[in-house]
Amino acid sequence: MSDPTDASLAARYQPRLLAERAEILAASDKTGDSRKPVELDQQSVGRLSRMDALQGQAMAKGLEARRHGRLRAIEAALARIGAGDFGWCEDCGEFIGAGRLDFDPCVPRCIGCAS
Repeated sequence: MSDPTDASLAARYQPRLLAERAEILAASDKTGDSRKPVELDQQSVGRLSRMDALQGQAMAKGLEARRHGRLRAIEAALARIGAGDFGWCEDCGEFIGAGRLDFDPCVPRCIGCAS
């Protein structure tokens, strides 16, 4: 894959990106309840249980923030596919490299420019 075409790059990576996006969106939908506000009713929940619930909520919100970051990277990669720029470094214009794209198809820069 020394001189890839835009079509070959799209055919190779677009299905993977679309599948990952769908997986992230499904996981986000499943965990929506864990990010809801924690009830502060002293009668129904004890102090330690409420603290555990708040900690669980904070962790769920952190995970959701990481999901949104990954979704932004996926959307940017899909936009580069649509524009015909996928697989080419945003800084120097050289091919990013098949190994680097296989590891993470969302990377926008070659290893030299990313360093």
